Amino acid sequence: MADLAQIGILPCPGGMAFAQKVLANLENISREKLEERVKILSKSYQLPRAEIIRQMNLAADILPTAGYMDEPIDQQRSNIVLVPAKYTRFPNGEFKTEILMSVRNTEIYIVQDVSNRYPLQFQKTDEPHELSVNDHLFCLLVTVDAALQAGASQVTVILPTFPYSRQHKKKGRESLSAARVGQMLEAFGVNRIITLDIHSKEIENCFNHLRLENLHGGYQIIKALAGLAELKGEDLVVVAPDTGAVDRNKFFASVLSKPLAMLYKERDYSRVAQSAENGNITEMKLLGSVAGKTVFMSDDMLGTGGTLIKAMRKLKEYGAEKIICAVSLPLFSAEAVDIFESAYQEGLFYRIIGTNAVYHDESVLGREWYISADITHLFARIIYRLHYRRSLSSLLDDRSVIKDLLKRS
Repeated sequence: MADLAQIGILPCPGGMAFAQKVLANLENISREKLEERVKILSKSYQLPRAEIIRQMNLAADILPTAGYMDEPIDQQRSNIVLVPAKYTRFPNGEFKTEILMSVRNTEIYIVQDVSNRYPLQFQKTDEPHELSVNDHLFCLLVTVDAALQAGASQVTVILPTFPYSRQHKKKGRESLSAARVGQMLEAFGVNRIITLDIHSKEIENCFNHLRLENLHGGYQIIKALAGLAELKGEDLVVVAPDTGAVDRNKFFASVLSKPLAMLYKERDYSRVAQSAENGNITEMKLLGSVAGKTVFMSDDMLGTGGTLIKAMRKLKEYGAEKIICAVSLPLFSAEAVDIFESAYQEGLFYRIIGTNAVYHDESVLGREWYISADITHLFARIIYRLHYRRSLSSLLDDRSVIKDLLKRS
């Protein structure tokens, strides 16, 4: 009965901006798909469009759980709702979530941006609060529990940035925090996590029943890149900024039919990266040639930016003409924005393409060197297919749509 069940989008405070864009895209997709379906049924059953819509509404209204009885019977109805909720942050730092409508038997999709560092407004407080990753994570946990306590049929968590994902392996007496975060959500009753370009695919192996859908922003990034460089030109080369990014950049090199080079770096793991200029990289070498070329370089996340800044300098030393970087998760930690602004003024790079998986305001979006790629449509399509029990394969591997894009460009 997925066709008649409601889809509830429940945003945590940190994920509100992302959730609103996902909701708008989801409503558009649902409206277009419904219209296509009505046309097909009208043709197959030789019935007018208005009668098909009336019959579909009757099928919904006839159920004892129907919540549409007061809506017009001759108009298309939406089964998508933005779930209202009240969020309270107490003086001692505790969080409480109160859902303000019935969500019994509703498929709930909770959206949380754990990397949102901007001040957020809560109930019963005058001043907005800037939350840490841990604050966002616990706010998510109490929201999950609130949804399940209210009778949601299932809960899916949308985490554009998977928290603690860089703590996926250990070299000594360290925690495997990435796995534990997912296991906490699984223990709370979450059915599925949808995330973007998770730092390590092995994290998926840590769960018993929870499903993790790892999306990729390749199509959106290449679409933005097409407006910055000649994709079919001979002077474009793809460079992996480190060994961990080889697979990602090999993907771009393959779909773009371009050569792949790699920067090899050594780190001093006894030091913690504090900023782009004060990192833990001790040595860097280039495997390949970039002299006189336009370089495209991709990584999963940009924290302090130390890796990319050092990579840009090294590529310039090797004669790179123009450098364009792409990051799925543009965190811009510490003083990264100011450091990249200085690097841009210095001429180290041309543009950085980031996605809106991490919320930023005009202090980042307004920079001349920054291009924001919208990936909320991709998340909306995943939600639609999950709800209607359709295959996700074509959305999890976007090679075919990228090839179509390149043919059109």
